[in-house]
Amino acid sequence: MPAGQILVCDDDSAIRTVLNQALGRAGYDVRTTGTAASLWRWVSAGDGNLVITDVVLPDENGFDLIPRIKKIRPDLPVVVMSAQNNILTAITAAERGAFDYLPKPFDLKELTAVVQRAMASPTAKREASPEPRGEDRLPLIGRSPAMQEIYRVIARLTQTDLTVMIMGESGTGKELVARALHDYGKRRHGAFVAVNMAAIPKELVESELFGHERGAFTGATNRGVGRFEQAEGGTLFLDEIGDMPLEAQTRLLRVLQQGEYTTVGGRTPIKTDVRIIAATNRDLRQLIQQGLFREDLYYRLNVVPMRLPPLRERAEDVPDLVRHFLRKAEDEGLPAKHLDAEALDMLKRYRWPGNVRELENLIRRLAVLHSGETIPASAISGELKEPSRVGGIEDGEEPATLSAAVERHLTKYFLAQGDKLPPPGLYDRILQDIERPLLSICLAATRGNQIKAAHLLGLNRNTLRKKIRDLGLEVIRGLRAD
Repeated sequence: MPAGQILVCDDDSAIRTVLNQALGRAGYDVRTTGTAASLWRWVSAGDGNLVITDVVLPDENGFDLIPRIKKIRPDLPVVVMSAQNNILTAITAAERGAFDYLPKPFDLKELTAVVQRAMASPTAKREASPEPRGEDRLPLIGRSPAMQEIYRVIARLTQTDLTVMIMGESGTGKELVARALHDYGKRRHGAFVAVNMAAIPKELVESELFGHERGAFTGATNRGVGRFEQAEGGTLFLDEIGDMPLEAQTRLLRVLQQGEYTTVGGRTPIKTDVRIIAATNRDLRQLIQQGLFREDLYYRLNVVPMRLPPLRERAEDVPDLVRHFLRKAEDEGLPAKHLDAEALDMLKRYRWPGNVRELENLIRRLAVLHSGETIPASAISGELKEPSRVGGIEDGEEPATLSAAVERHLTKYFLAQGDKLPPPGLYDRILQDIERPLLSICLAATRGNQIKAAHLLGLNRNTLRKKIRDLGLEVIRGLRAD
Protein backbone atom coordinates (compact mmCIF):
# COMPACT_ATOMS: atom_id res chain seq x y z
CA MET A 1 0.00 0.00 0.00
CA PRO A 2 1.50 3.38 -0.99
CA ALA A 3 2.76 5.60 1.85
CA GLY A 4 1.04 8.61 0.28
CA GLN A 5 0.62 10.41 -3.00
CA ILE A 6 3.14 13.01 -4.17
CA LEU A 7 2.40 15.51 -6.94
CA VAL A 8 5.54 16.57 -8.83
CA CYS A 9 5.61 19.58 -11.15
CA ASP A 10 8.73 20.37 -13.21
CA ASP A 11 9.11 21.26 -16.88
CA ASP A 12 12.28 19.14 -17.12
CA SER A 13 11.27 15.60 -18.10
CA ALA A 14 14.57 14.16 -16.82
CA ILE A 15 13.92 15.54 -13.32
CA ARG A 16 10.37 14.21 -13.40
CA THR A 17 11.70 10.76 -14.30
CA VAL A 18 14.32 10.79 -11.55
CA LEU A 19 11.82 11.88 -8.90
CA ASN A 20 9.22 9.38 -10.08
CA GLN A 21 11.72 6.52 -9.77
CA ALA A 22 13.33 7.62 -6.51
CA LEU A 23 10.08 8.37 -4.67
CA GLY A 24 8.41 5.31 -6.17
CA ARG A 25 11.17 3.10 -4.74
CA ALA A 26 10.58 4.79 -1.37
CA GLY A 27 6.99 3.54 -1.43
CA TYR A 28 5.12 6.63 -2.61
CA ASP A 29 2.50 6.96 -5.35
CA VAL A 30 3.92 9.64 -7.67
CA ARG A 31 2.12 11.73 -10.30
CA THR A 32 4.20 14.07 -12.48
CA THR A 33 3.40 17.00 -14.75
CA GLY A 34 5.25 19.76 -16.55
CA THR A 35 2.69 22.55 -16.09
CA ALA A 36 1.19 24.52 -13.21
CA ALA A 37 -2.28 24.16 -14.76
CA SER A 38 -2.23 20.36 -14.41
CA LEU A 39 -0.90 20.59 -10.88
CA TRP A 40 -3.65 23.05 -9.95
CA ARG A 41 -6.35 20.71 -11.29
CA TRP A 42 -5.02 17.84 -9.17
CA VAL A 43 -4.79 19.98 -6.05
CA SER A 44 -8.27 21.44 -6.59
CA ALA A 45 -9.66 17.92 -6.92
CA GLY A 46 -8.20 16.99 -3.52
CA ASP A 47 -5.46 14.77 -4.90
CA GLY A 48 -2.03 14.38 -3.32
CA ASN A 49 -0.58 14.43 0.17
CA LEU A 50 2.47 16.50 -0.83
CA VAL A 51 3.44 18.84 -3.68
CA ILE A 52 6.98 19.16 -5.05
CA THR A 53 7.25 21.99 -7.56
CA ASP A 54 9.85 23.92 -9.49
CA VAL A 55 9.77 27.72 -9.39
CA VAL A 56 10.17 28.44 -13.11
CA LEU A 57 7.28 26.78 -14.95
CA PRO A 58 6.11 27.42 -18.53
CA ASP A 59 2.67 28.74 -17.56
CA GLU A 60 3.08 30.18 -14.03
CA ASN A 61 5.68 30.99 -11.41
CA GLY A 62 5.76 28.30 -8.74
CA PHE A 63 5.93 30.91 -5.97
CA ASP A 64 2.65 32.46 -7.16
CA LEU A 65 1.03 29.03 -7.09
CA ILE A 66 1.82 28.36 -3.42
CA PRO A 67 -0.58 30.94 -1.87
CA ARG A 68 -3.41 29.62 -4.07
CA ILE A 69 -2.71 26.09 -2.89
CA LYS A 70 -2.55 27.18 0.77
CA LYS A 71 -5.83 29.03 0.44
CA ILE A 72 -7.85 25.98 -0.56
CA ARG A 73 -5.74 23.33 1.16
CA PRO A 74 -3.78 24.93 4.03
CA ASP A 75 -2.54 21.58 5.37
CA LEU A 76 -1.04 20.42 2.06
CA PRO A 77 2.76 20.75 2.36
CA VAL A 78 4.62 22.20 -0.60
CA VAL A 79 8.34 21.63 -1.24
CA VAL A 80 10.01 24.07 -3.64
CA MET A 81 12.87 23.20 -6.00
CA SER A 82 14.94 25.84 -7.76
CA ALA A 83 18.15 26.28 -9.71
CA GLN A 84 18.22 29.92 -8.53
CA ASN A 85 20.25 28.94 -5.48
CA ASN A 86 20.44 32.08 -3.38
CA ILE A 87 19.08 33.43 -0.13
CA LEU A 88 16.25 35.24 -1.92
CA THR A 89 14.83 31.94 -3.15
CA ALA A 90 15.00 30.36 0.30
CA ILE A 91 13.41 33.40 1.97
CA THR A 92 10.65 33.71 -0.63
CA ALA A 93 9.83 30.01 -0.33
CA ALA A 94 9.46 30.37 3.43
CA GLU A 95 7.39 33.56 3.17
CA ARG A 96 4.99 32.03 0.65
CA GLY A 97 4.38 29.10 2.98
CA ALA A 98 6.55 26.34 1.52
CA PHE A 99 7.39 23.48 3.86
CA ASP A 100 10.99 23.44 2.65
CA TYR A 101 13.28 24.51 -0.17
CA LEU A 102 15.69 22.30 -2.12
CA PRO A 103 18.37 23.76 -4.39
CA LYS A 104 19.12 22.09 -7.71
CA PRO A 105 20.97 19.85 -8.17
CA PHE A 106 19.61 18.09 -5.10
CA ASP A 107 20.69 14.99 -3.25
CA LEU A 108 18.10 12.21 -3.50
CA LYS A 109 18.69 11.10 0.11
CA GLU A 110 18.10 14.65 1.30
CA LEU A 111 14.97 14.89 -0.87
CA THR A 112 13.60 11.66 0.60
CA ALA A 113 14.29 12.90 4.14
CA VAL A 114 12.43 16.16 3.42
CA VAL A 115 9.50 14.22 1.98
CA GLN A 116 9.34 12.00 5.07
CA ARG A 117 9.31 15.04 7.39
CA ALA A 118 6.65 16.74 5.30
CA MET A 119 4.43 13.66 5.36
CA ALA A 120 4.84 13.28 9.11
CA SER A 121 4.32 16.90 10.17
CA PRO A 122 1.58 19.44 9.54
CA THR A 123 2.84 22.31 7.43
CA ALA A 124 3.56 25.52 9.31
CA LYS A 125 1.79 28.68 8.21
CA ARG A 126 4.07 31.59 7.47
CA GLU A 127 3.39 35.28 7.27
CA ALA A 128 3.77 36.64 3.76
CA SER A 129 5.97 39.66 3.25
CA PRO A 130 4.40 42.70 1.60
CA GLU A 131 7.78 43.96 0.45
CA PRO A 132 9.31 42.85 -2.88
CA ARG A 133 12.78 41.42 -2.67
CA GLY A 134 15.22 42.43 -5.38
CA GLU A 135 18.38 40.63 -6.38
CA ASP A 136 20.34 43.79 -5.60
CA ARG A 137 19.34 43.47 -1.95
CA LEU A 138 20.86 40.03 -1.47
CA PRO A 139 23.17 40.23 1.56
CA LEU A 140 24.85 36.85 1.00
CA ILE A 141 26.40 35.34 -2.10
CA GLY A 142 27.13 31.69 -2.86
CA ARG A 143 25.59 28.51 -4.25
CA SER A 144 27.78 25.98 -2.45
CA PRO A 145 26.08 23.31 -0.28
CA ALA A 146 27.41 25.04 2.84
CA MET A 147 25.77 28.34 1.89
CA GLN A 148 22.54 26.61 0.84
CA GLU A 149 22.24 25.27 4.38
CA ILE A 150 22.80 28.79 5.76
CA TYR A 151 20.01 30.12 3.53
CA ARG A 152 17.63 27.41 4.68
CA VAL A 153 18.33 28.08 8.35
CA ILE A 154 17.78 31.82 7.83
CA ALA A 155 14.51 31.11 6.04
CA ARG A 156 13.27 29.01 8.96
CA LEU A 157 14.19 31.71 11.47
CA THR A 158 12.74 34.79 9.80
CA GLN A 159 9.34 34.54 11.49
CA THR A 160 10.70 33.71 14.94
CA ASP A 161 12.34 35.68 17.73
CA LEU A 162 14.73 32.90 18.70
CA THR A 163 18.15 33.98 19.90
CA VAL A 164 20.87 33.05 17.40
CA MET A 165 24.60 32.46 17.93
CA ILE A 166 26.65 32.97 14.75
CA MET A 167 30.11 31.42 14.82
CA GLY A 168 32.81 31.90 12.24
CA GLU A 169 36.22 33.31 11.47
CA SER A 170 36.77 37.02 10.94
CA GLY A 171 35.60 38.13 7.51
CA THR A 172 33.09 35.32 6.92
CA GLY A 173 30.07 37.66 7.00
CA LYS A 174 28.59 37.21 10.47
CA GLU A 175 27.03 40.68 10.48
CA LEU A 176 25.57 40.07 7.01
CA VAL A 177 23.78 36.97 8.34
CA ALA A 178 22.51 38.95 11.33
CA ARG A 179 21.21 41.67 9.01
CA ALA A 180 19.51 39.07 6.82
CA LEU A 181 17.75 37.60 9.86
CA HIS A 182 16.53 41.10 10.69
CA ASP A 183 15.75 42.45 7.22
CA TYR A 184 13.78 39.38 6.16
CA GLY A 185 12.14 38.81 9.56
CA LYS A 186 9.07 40.16 11.29
CA ARG A 187 11.15 42.83 13.06
CA ARG A 188 12.36 44.37 9.80
CA HIS A 189 10.46 47.62 10.48
CA GLY A 190 12.36 48.05 13.75
CA ALA A 191 15.95 49.17 14.21
CA PHE A 192 18.97 46.97 13.61
CA VAL A 193 21.66 47.98 16.12
CA ALA A 194 25.12 46.43 15.91
CA VAL A 195 27.65 46.57 18.74
CA ASN A 196 31.23 45.29 18.52
CA MET A 197 32.14 44.26 22.06
CA ALA A 198 35.86 44.18 21.26
CA ALA A 199 35.81 47.87 20.30
CA ILE A 200 34.32 49.16 23.59
CA PRO A 201 36.54 49.87 26.62
CA LYS A 202 35.75 47.43 29.41
CA GLU A 203 34.62 50.13 31.83
CA LEU A 204 32.08 51.53 29.35
CA VAL A 205 30.40 48.31 28.18
CA GLU A 206 27.47 48.38 30.62
CA SER A 207 26.74 52.06 29.97
CA GLU A 208 26.97 51.45 26.21
CA LEU A 209 24.50 48.58 26.31
CA PHE A 210 22.05 49.62 29.02
CA GLY A 211 22.42 53.39 29.16
CA HIS A 212 23.14 55.48 32.25
CA GLU A 213 21.50 58.07 34.46
CA ARG A 214 22.80 61.56 34.97
CA GLY A 215 25.50 61.55 37.63
CA ALA A 216 25.95 57.77 37.49
CA PHE A 217 29.70 58.23 37.10
CA THR A 218 32.23 60.97 36.54
CA GLY A 219 31.45 62.76 33.30
CA ALA A 220 27.83 61.56 33.10
CA THR A 221 26.33 65.05 32.85
CA ASN A 222 23.27 63.84 30.97
CA ARG A 223 21.22 60.69 30.69
CA GLY A 224 22.78 58.27 28.19
CA VAL A 225 20.68 56.14 25.85
CA GLY A 226 21.89 52.54 25.65
CA ARG A 227 21.87 50.18 22.70
CA PHE A 228 18.99 48.16 24.13
CA GLU A 229 16.83 51.28 24.12
CA GLN A 230 17.92 52.13 20.57
CA ALA A 231 17.03 48.61 19.38
CA GLU A 232 13.61 48.48 21.09
CA GLY A 233 11.21 46.57 18.87
CA GLY A 234 14.06 45.51 16.58
CA THR A 235 17.28 43.51 16.69
CA LEU A 236 20.42 43.95 18.77
CA PHE A 237 23.49 42.34 17.22
CA LEU A 238 26.26 41.67 19.76
CA ASP A 239 29.38 41.03 17.72
CA GLU A 240 32.49 39.47 19.31
CA ILE A 241 30.44 38.40 22.32
CA GLY A 242 33.46 36.50 23.67
CA ASP A 243 35.06 39.84 24.53
CA MET A 244 32.20 40.94 26.80
CA PRO A 245 33.36 41.49 30.42
CA LEU A 246 31.93 39.16 33.06
CA GLU A 247 30.08 41.99 34.83
CA ALA A 248 28.21 42.86 31.64
CA GLN A 249 27.57 39.16 30.98
CA THR A 250 25.67 38.97 34.28
CA ARG A 251 23.44 41.89 33.30
CA LEU A 252 22.85 40.47 29.82
CA LEU A 253 21.82 37.15 31.37
CA ARG A 254 19.12 38.96 33.35
CA VAL A 255 17.78 40.50 30.14
CA LEU A 256 17.53 37.08 28.52
CA GLN A 257 15.94 35.52 31.61
CA GLN A 258 13.52 38.25 32.65
CA GLY A 259 13.19 40.54 29.65
CA GLU A 260 14.23 43.62 31.61
CA TYR A 261 17.29 45.64 32.58
CA THR A 262 18.30 48.66 34.64
CA THR A 263 20.43 51.55 33.46
CA VAL A 264 23.77 52.27 35.12
CA GLY A 265 22.87 54.32 38.16
CA GLY A 266 19.18 53.50 37.77
CA ARG A 267 16.92 51.48 40.06
CA THR A 268 13.73 50.98 38.10
CA PRO A 269 13.67 47.86 35.87
CA ILE A 270 12.92 48.62 32.22
CA LYS A 271 11.01 46.08 30.14
CA THR A 272 12.56 45.41 26.77
CA ASP A 273 11.38 43.85 23.51
CA VAL A 274 14.55 43.14 21.55
CA ARG A 275 15.71 40.15 19.57
CA ILE A 276 19.33 39.31 20.35
CA ILE A 277 21.73 37.87 17.82
CA ALA A 278 25.28 37.20 19.01
CA ALA A 279 28.42 36.39 17.06
CA THR A 280 31.94 35.23 17.86
CA ASN A 281 35.12 34.04 16.21
CA ARG A 282 36.34 32.51 19.47
CA ASP A 283 35.71 29.14 21.11
CA LEU A 284 33.23 30.06 23.85
CA ARG A 285 33.47 26.62 25.45
CA GLN A 286 37.18 27.17 25.92
CA LEU A 287 36.47 30.60 27.42
CA ILE A 288 34.01 28.94 29.82
CA GLN A 289 36.73 26.54 30.98
CA GLN A 290 39.05 29.50 31.52
CA GLY A 291 36.43 31.29 33.61
CA LEU A 292 36.08 34.10 31.08
CA PHE A 293 32.54 33.39 29.88
CA ARG A 294 29.43 32.39 31.83
CA GLU A 295 28.18 28.93 31.00
CA ASP A 296 24.55 29.85 31.75
CA LEU A 297 24.79 32.82 29.39
CA TYR A 298 26.27 30.59 26.69
CA TYR A 299 23.25 28.31 26.77
CA ARG A 300 20.87 31.30 26.72
CA LEU A 301 22.58 32.70 23.63
CA ASN A 302 23.18 29.41 21.85
CA VAL A 303 19.50 28.63 21.21
CA VAL A 304 20.08 28.35 17.46
CA PRO A 305 23.78 27.95 16.56
CA MET A 306 24.92 28.86 13.06
CA ARG A 307 28.45 28.17 11.82
CA LEU A 308 29.61 30.21 8.85
CA PRO A 309 32.13 28.32 6.74
CA PRO A 310 35.43 30.03 5.91
CA LEU A 311 35.90 30.86 2.25
CA ARG A 312 38.47 28.06 1.82
CA GLU A 313 35.67 25.55 2.56
CA ARG A 314 33.45 26.94 -0.21
CA ALA A 315 35.91 27.75 -2.96
CA GLU A 316 33.21 27.09 -5.58
CA ASP A 317 31.57 30.37 -4.48
CA VAL A 318 34.61 32.48 -5.39
CA PRO A 319 33.53 33.19 -9.02
CA ASP A 320 30.09 34.38 -7.89
CA LEU A 321 31.63 36.56 -5.22
CA VAL A 322 34.12 38.03 -7.69
CA ARG A 323 31.35 38.91 -10.14
CA HIS A 324 29.33 40.46 -7.31
CA PHE A 325 32.19 42.65 -6.14
CA LEU A 326 33.05 43.71 -9.70
CA ARG A 327 29.40 44.73 -10.23
CA LYS A 328 29.56 46.79 -7.05
CA ALA A 329 32.67 48.53 -8.36
CA GLU A 330 30.89 49.19 -11.64
CA ASP A 331 27.91 50.66 -9.76
CA GLU A 332 30.36 53.04 -8.07
CA GLY A 333 31.39 54.42 -11.45
CA LEU A 334 34.35 52.22 -12.36
CA PRO A 335 34.65 50.61 -15.82
CA ALA A 336 33.29 47.09 -16.24
CA LYS A 337 35.95 44.42 -15.73
CA HIS A 338 36.22 40.66 -15.48
CA LEU A 339 38.87 38.09 -14.50
CA ASP A 340 40.21 35.56 -16.95
CA ALA A 341 39.86 31.82 -16.27
CA GLU A 342 43.41 31.42 -14.97
CA ALA A 343 42.96 34.28 -12.51
CA LEU A 344 39.70 32.81 -11.21
CA ASP A 345 41.32 29.42 -10.80
CA MET A 346 44.15 31.02 -8.84
CA LEU A 347 41.66 32.70 -6.52
CA LYS A 348 39.80 29.41 -5.99
CA ARG A 349 43.01 27.67 -4.91
CA TYR A 350 44.01 30.37 -2.44
CA ARG A 351 43.24 29.71 1.26
CA TRP A 352 41.89 33.21 2.10
CA PRO A 353 42.96 33.77 5.72
CA GLY A 354 40.89 36.99 5.68
CA ASN A 355 37.91 35.20 4.10
CA VAL A 356 35.31 37.10 2.05
CA ARG A 357 36.46 40.46 3.40
CA GLU A 358 39.95 39.82 2.03
CA LEU A 359 38.53 38.81 -1.35
CA GLU A 360 36.36 41.92 -1.54
CA ASN A 361 39.28 44.20 -0.74
CA LEU A 362 41.40 42.51 -3.40
CA ILE A 363 38.73 42.80 -6.10
CA ARG A 364 38.02 46.45 -5.30
CA ARG A 365 41.74 47.19 -5.45
CA LEU A 366 42.08 45.43 -8.81
CA ALA A 367 39.01 47.21 -10.18
CA VAL A 368 40.62 50.57 -9.38
CA LEU A 369 44.26 49.92 -10.27
CA HIS A 370 44.11 47.57 -13.27
CA SER A 371 43.64 49.49 -16.51
CA GLY A 372 42.53 46.67 -18.80
CA GLU A 373 39.03 45.26 -19.18
CA THR A 374 40.27 41.71 -18.48
CA ILE A 375 42.24 41.15 -15.29
CA PRO A 376 44.84 38.40 -15.90
CA ALA A 377 46.43 36.02 -13.40
CA SER A 378 49.66 38.00 -13.56
CA ALA A 379 47.86 40.98 -12.02
CA ILE A 380 46.92 39.08 -8.88
CA SER A 381 49.80 36.64 -8.40
CA GLY A 382 51.76 39.18 -6.39
CA GLU A 383 48.70 40.01 -4.26
CA LEU A 384 48.30 36.52 -2.82
CA LYS A 385 50.56 35.28 -0.06
CA GLU A 386 50.28 31.62 0.83
CA PRO A 387 49.18 31.51 4.49
CA SER A 388 49.96 27.86 5.14
CA ARG A 389 53.36 28.77 6.53
CA VAL A 390 54.05 32.16 8.10
CA GLY A 391 57.31 32.92 9.87
CA GLY A 392 58.25 29.24 9.85
CA ILE A 393 55.08 28.18 11.73
CA GLU A 394 52.64 25.66 10.25
CA ASP A 395 48.88 26.16 10.71
CA GLY A 396 47.89 24.96 14.18
CA GLU A 397 51.52 24.60 15.30
CA GLU A 398 52.63 26.31 18.49
CA PRO A 399 56.13 27.81 18.10
CA ALA A 400 58.67 26.21 20.42
CA THR A 401 60.24 29.59 21.17
CA LEU A 402 56.90 30.87 22.46
CA SER A 403 56.02 27.95 24.75
CA ALA A 404 59.58 27.68 26.06
CA ALA A 405 59.79 31.39 26.83
CA VAL A 406 56.50 31.38 28.77
CA GLU A 407 57.50 28.26 30.68
CA ARG A 408 60.85 29.78 31.66
CA HIS A 409 59.19 32.98 32.79
CA LEU A 410 56.58 31.26 34.97
CA THR A 411 59.14 28.87 36.47
CA LYS A 412 61.37 31.80 37.39
CA TYR A 413 58.41 33.62 38.96
CA PHE A 414 57.38 30.71 41.21
CA LEU A 415 60.96 29.86 42.23
CA ALA A 416 61.38 33.45 43.40
CA GLN A 417 58.58 32.91 45.92
CA GLY A 418 60.53 30.19 47.75
CA ASP A 419 58.42 28.45 50.38
CA LYS A 420 56.30 31.55 51.02
CA LEU A 421 52.66 31.74 50.04
CA PRO A 422 52.39 34.32 47.27
CA PRO A 423 50.38 37.44 48.18
CA PRO A 424 46.81 37.87 46.83
CA GLY A 425 46.28 38.92 43.25
CA LEU A 426 48.58 36.29 41.78
CA TYR A 427 46.66 35.96 38.51
CA ASP A 428 46.77 39.68 37.69
CA ARG A 429 50.47 39.98 38.58
CA ILE A 430 51.48 36.98 36.50
CA LEU A 431 49.37 38.31 33.63
CA GLN A 432 51.09 41.70 33.87
CA ASP A 433 54.51 40.06 34.09
CA ILE A 434 54.11 37.83 31.07
CA GLU A 435 51.69 39.71 28.81
CA ARG A 436 54.25 42.06 27.25
CA PRO A 437 56.93 39.39 26.60
CA LEU A 438 54.24 36.91 25.54
CA LEU A 439 52.86 39.25 22.88
CA SER A 440 56.36 40.31 21.85
CA ILE A 441 57.53 36.72 21.38
CA CYS A 442 54.38 35.75 19.48
CA LEU A 443 54.63 38.75 17.15
CA ALA A 444 58.29 37.96 16.58
CA ALA A 445 57.54 34.30 15.85
CA THR A 446 54.88 35.28 13.30
CA ARG A 447 57.06 37.95 11.67
CA GLY A 448 54.66 40.65 12.87
CA ASN A 449 51.58 39.02 11.31
CA GLN A 450 48.80 40.11 13.70
CA ILE A 451 46.22 37.73 12.23
CA LYS A 452 48.51 34.75 12.84
CA ALA A 453 49.51 36.05 16.28
CA ALA A 454 45.87 36.50 17.29
CA HIS A 455 45.12 32.94 16.17
CA LEU A 456 48.01 31.50 18.18
CA LEU A 457 47.02 33.46 21.28
CA GLY A 458 43.31 32.69 20.96
CA LEU A 459 42.52 36.40 20.92
CA ASN A 460 40.27 38.48 18.72
CA ARG A 461 42.35 40.48 16.25
CA ASN A 462 40.84 43.78 17.48
CA THR A 463 41.68 42.80 21.07
CA LEU A 464 45.27 42.03 20.11
CA ARG A 465 45.57 45.31 18.24
CA LYS A 466 44.29 47.19 21.31
CA LYS A 467 46.76 45.39 23.60
CA ILE A 468 49.63 46.21 21.23
CA ARG A 469 48.62 49.86 21.32
CA ASP A 470 48.05 49.97 25.10
CA LEU A 471 51.36 48.26 25.86
CA GLY A 472 53.26 50.41 23.37
CA LEU A 473 54.59 47.39 21.52
CA GLU A 474 56.23 47.62 18.15
CA VAL A 475 55.20 45.13 15.49
CA ILE A 476 58.31 42.97 15.45
CA ARG A 477 59.60 41.50 12.24
CA GLY A 478 62.06 38.66 12.57
CA LEU A 479 62.78 36.47 15.57
CA ARG A 480 64.24 38.20 18.57
CA ALA A 481 66.10 36.59 21.49
CA ASP A 482 64.92 37.86 24.91
